[in-house]
Amino acid sequence: MLIMSTENNSELLFKNSVKILTDLISFKTISGEDNNSLIDYCDEKLIKLGATSFRTFDEHGKRVNLFATLKAKNSSNKKPIILSGHTDVVPVSKGWATDPFTATIKEDKLYGRGSCDMKGFIACTLAFAPIYSRSNLDRDIHFSFTFDEETACQGAPILIEELKKRNIKNGICIIGEPTNMKIIDAHKGCYEYTTYFKGLAGHSSAPHKGVSAVEYASRYVNKLIELREKLKERSPQDSIFDPPYSTLSIGGVFGGIAHNVIADKCHVNWETRPVVKEDAIFLNQELDTYANEVLLPEMKKVFSNASIEKEIIGEIIGFDREEKSEACELISSLTGDNSRQVVSFGTEAGLFQEIGISTVVCGPGSIEQAHKIDEFIVLDELKKCLKLLEGIKEKSISN
Repeated sequence: MLIMSTENNSELLFKNSVKILTDLISFKTISGEDNNSLIDYCDEKLIKLGATSFRTFDEHGKRVNLFATLKAKNSSNKKPIILSGHTDVVPVSKGWATDPFTATIKEDKLYGRGSCDMKGFIACTLAFAPIYSRSNLDRDIHFSFTFDEETACQGAPILIEELKKRNIKNGICIIGEPTNMKIIDAHKGCYEYTTYFKGLAGHSSAPHKGVSAVEYASRYVNKLIELREKLKERSPQDSIFDPPYSTLSIGGVFGGIAHNVIADKCHVNWETRPVVKEDAIFLNQELDTYANEVLLPEMKKVFSNASIEKEIIGEIIGFDREEKSEACELISSLTGDNSRQVVSFGTEAGLFQEIGISTVVCGPGSIEQAHKIDEFIVLDELKKCLKLLEGIKEKSISN
């Protein structure tokens, strides 16, 4: 069989990646919403190439992860490659110059929600998949596409549990988040929470007869701010991050219905980005003790059914720098760039790393464009990604 040369057909390969990216953008896979149609699209393309696949779902079956494999044709001791991307995108704000779910090319940029973060990478992997399928692979190539990464990585942990069951715990994983094709080998964790306060409503003229959920939520926020300062004091001396300490942010406080009504409900959205896991443990222990031993007893003195409940939205573990990383070394050997950087945003990298898979974050596009109005990816970034995938092919075939 005549194998297509990517060098001679690079323009055709690039055009195919743009076509696939155009299709992917048209799927409105906003976090929390159904992504089955996009997964069907990806799965169908890969199965036609001879891939095997399985899916894992959320509890309602409307959000789905896909893990597909192009099997090696010859056995070797080479570790399998996992090409990993998330299928969800953040919501769209008003002010776009074009339809955010219709890919639009202007000069050297392709606009559309998810073009950069991170459907551009997925499009490149699907465009290159036919070449992998026709090559004499001596290692497996996996395609991992997850749901709801943007909302505290809700999909990936479900997939990881299935990988553990299937004993897929060895390999090299490339997380294609937008890094301008630079190597990212570490990031902080990202833990997101919502804390709910239930008090007792009443007339504001008799505040002693009610329990203001807003007031207790405010004291809780003050405790968060106090603990934020303590996190700064715990900063590791050798921290590689900026800022070097674990951060804490209050995203919003929501409660009350009128000036003259004691608020019976309130909730606080907050997050922490720990440098080390121990900081997250410290923070939660201190906060839970304060809520359960100080605030709640005071609330229950007036209203026995008062409550404080903390909901875990997601706990994304950090991605730790490793002195020797097969994943980073692979990318360096293909790009010639030996530099390594860290980022402040979270990814699914730590989840793969935790089960023993060597992982690197490296993908097309700039994080500066992610989540913004008129999100775009520079078309040349797709070409760079395709070149990287070509290099992976060359390191994954029998000579």
